[in-house]
Amino acid sequence: MAEEEPVKDQEDTTKKKSSKKLIIILLIIVLILAGGASWWFFFRPESFSISKIFGTEKKEEISESSADKKADGEDKKNEDKKGEESKNTEADAPKPLVKPFSLPSFTVNLADKTKSKYLRVGLDVEASTPEAVKELKNQTSRVRDGIILLLSSKTSKELASSEGKVLLKNEIVARLNQILGAPRVVRLYFTDFVIQ
Repeated sequence: MAEEEPVKDQEDTTKKKSSKKLIIILLIIVLILAGGASWWFFFRPESFSISKIFGTEKKEEISESSADKKADGEDKKNEDKKGEESKNTEADAPKPLVKPFSLPSFTVNLADKTKSKYLRVGLDVEASTPEAVKELKNQTSRVRDGIILLLSSKTSKELASSEGKVLLKNEIVARLNQILGAPRVVRLYFTDFVIQ
């Protein structure tokens, strides 16, 4: 019986040590989470503002009381200034882009030498003007030919990484702008991308 008591004592001390370690680990995790939360609420960059993310920014409203109104001559001058400012902001504001349109999907053999592989790609194109969209639709043969030649020159290894896909997007945009003769294709989106 004397031998069993030290064994129980050792088990109790190891349980106490493991529970102390667990408490210390949990305490460290809580401190890290508290530090991250405090950074988020006090030191985050303006681009991560919750009001900007959810679109709940307060708009300043200017209310005029009858006591604050000035003479009619001053009001007309202020209206003229506001009209000039709105004209300037309209000219400086970026023009909205045209809704993206889909190109038919492309299926091509890749340039792999060891194994025969193919690529199936679906594309949506975002252009700067409706005229650019019409011109691309009118030149469907040239667009398909240019994209097929570009895609078939790639290997599966080049396209496997995300950098390869981004590079391919940029090359397709450049090819489409070359066909249009001006940089009117702004963005390209992959709607389907399968290598097999």
